[in-house]
Amino acid sequence: MSEKLQKVLARAGLGSRREIETMIQAGRVSVNGTAAKLGNRLDSLSKNICIDGYTVKVAVPSEIMCRVLVYNKPEGELCTRSDPQGRRTVFDRLPRIKGARWVAVGRLDANTSGLMFFTTDGELANRLMHPNCQVQREYMVRVFGKVNEMIIKNLVCGVALEDGKARFEDVVYVGGKGMNHTFYVVITEGRNREVRRMWESQGVTVSRLKRIRYGNLYLNKELPRGGWVELELADVNYLRGLVKMLPELETIITSKTKNHKIHSQKIRRAVYKHAERIDTSEPHKYYSAYRGTQGEQTVAPSNLFQDKLGYGKLNHGQLVQGKRSGCVVNSTKNRLDKSSSGRSRIR
Repeated sequence: MSEKLQKVLARAGLGSRREIETMIQAGRVSVNGTAAKLGNRLDSLSKNICIDGYTVKVAVPSEIMCRVLVYNKPEGELCTRSDPQGRRTVFDRLPRIKGARWVAVGRLDANTSGLMFFTTDGELANRLMHPNCQVQREYMVRVFGKVNEMIIKNLVCGVALEDGKARFEDVVYVGGKGMNHTFYVVITEGRNREVRRMWESQGVTVSRLKRIRYGNLYLNKELPRGGWVELELADVNYLRGLVKMLPELETIITSKTKNHKIHSQKIRRAVYKHAERIDTSEPHKYYSAYRGTQGEQTVAPSNLFQDKLGYGKLNHGQLVQGKRSGCVVNSTKNRLDKSSSGRSRIR
């Protein structure tokens, strides 16, 4: 059975389908010495496929184990494999693997922190990012400016952006002082700087943005900024099930490591050592971004909300699914009860 060339290359982790389509249009991809064209299909993986003159290996899907890492992205890192200016990227600290490579599931801009996934399955990454799959992303956002009920209503009903209409599925007010206010917002697509642009369309500036949930998997406060952990098979298959993919049958997580808790201090030391190696000129300045992680409320607004938000304890290789079922407006009555959670909704 033949498959489109861009689909095969995306599954191999060589880029998103859109990126590979751009490569094909630019004449950078060839098959058996002939320049590829959009719409070309592959009926055999034994053909010689080259990108920019370099041969690339494309494995049969069943030969690649689907692995997923969860990464706590700090502010300042770029979502790119390499940067001409030498700035730090989200790939710098990921573990090296043979026969595959990590593919980022979506992007966060340099000033946004929080939950990111990396997988060895390019098709899984593509489906999780595709707007048709309607996978929820939840962000904690702090804004500066006057926010009233009309602004919230506009954001929920939809606002016009340069690349089309966009809306939040849910907006929950946490609190604030003066002109600073904190909200939880839910969106089902990941266009470039979409959350920031939506607030800016209402004359409000986003001063901090952090992703805390993807689907029903939450970022845990035990995972330090700049740290990563691999998901267990059950959570990998949860993500695959979200986008209607067959379950994975293998995992590298063993029974010995399954019940081990994350050693936050150990991960934090590894983050510091890595930063010290790549930036010997100002290692302590870089480390300051990770110091005090335990003292700061980097994921939940306060310990009071930990159980309410579903930030359960994170075992080695596992993100515990949150206790709340979702953030659709009509299914969050208990979560939004101010008397029980301390938060209220603005409609």
